[in-house]
Parts: sequence; C-alpha cells; structure tokens
Amino acid sequence: MTKNLPTALNLPAVDPLPAGTQKFFDICQEKLGLVPNVLQAYAFDVDKLNAFSAMYNDLMLGDSALSKLEREMIAVAVSAVNRCFYCLVAHGQAVRELSGNPELGEMLVMNYRTAPLTPRQRAMLDFAVLMTEASYRIEESDRDVLRAHEFTDRDIWDIAAIAGFYNMTNRMASATDMRPNSEYHAKSR
Repeated sequence: MTKNLPTALNLPAVDPLPAGTQKFFDICQEKLGLVPNVLQAYAFDVDKLNAFSAMYNDLMLGDSALSKLEREMIAVAVSAVNRCFYCLVAHGQAVRELSGNPELGEMLVMNYRTAPLTPRQRAMLDFAVLMTEASYRIEESDRDVLRAHEFTDRDIWDIAAIAGFYNMTNRMASATDMRPNSEYHAKSR
C-alpha cells in the first residue's frame, strides 16, 4: 500500500475535493466515524467515485424487498468465495452490526454454511455463491429454488445484482491491494 493512500496505486484524491464530494465524505465521517477507504480509493476521479457510490447506494440502500442485513450477507458470502480482505472486513462488520450477532458475521466470513441461517437465507446465499463460482451453470431450477422460498423475480434480480456488484468490487479491491479502515476490526464485537 502506498503511504497514506488506501491502495497500492499512487492515485491520490483530487485536492481539493469538489464541495459535493467533501460534503459526502463529511457525512460519512459523522455517521460512520470514518470515510471508508473504498470511497477514498475512488476519489482520484470524482466521476468514478460518483458512479461507484450511485451503484452501491442503489443496490445496498435503495428500494428492495431484501433487508439491509440480507444484502450485507450476500456481500460477505460472495467476498468469502473471492477472498477479498477489504470486503470481508468491512461487510463482516456490517453483518455484525445489523444482526447484533458478532458470531454470525464471523461465520459468514469463514463459511456461511456453518451459520444458523433460515432455509430462505441459505437459498439466497447458495444462489449468490453459485453465481460467483460458476454463473454459467445457473439454470431455471436454481431460480425456482429461490421462488420456492418466496423470493419474487424482482428479489432474484436484486440478489444477482448485489452478487455481481461484489464480484466486481472484490476484484478491484484485490487487484489494487485496497485495505479496510482499521476501525472496522473492533466494531460491533
């Protein structure tokens, strides 16, 4: 990792940040107690930062029948397959916080199959992991398993979109040696 930069690449943030970006970072600092390194990593190009943030906000915070916890569970299960250090630390912490269960966050990081999941949650994560490991193998029967657990076609879209997003971000984080904020390690334990 390059000194004082969130990745191994020498791509410092735009200085000064545009007012809107600075306001966004200030809100992160106020609400989270930190500016996530993933946002700082993208800050070398405000257009890329805005595109990343818009997609993240839509998938993880936008309108969906999936709960915020379920979305974070998908992020962790996908990141575990991809062994993405950044996302396992950051989203493992989110699972711990949203669930109020530190053990659940750790189980999902290590192996979601060991976690005390509902059959519905297990089906959701099985699908996200299949998509991560071998998306070309997904068939109608795989979507039917989700439907049998009362996921709608819109829910299936959301599961796939979240899994796809984290497959991309995992690869970016790994390729650039993106490091999670150290604060994540101690939170919600």
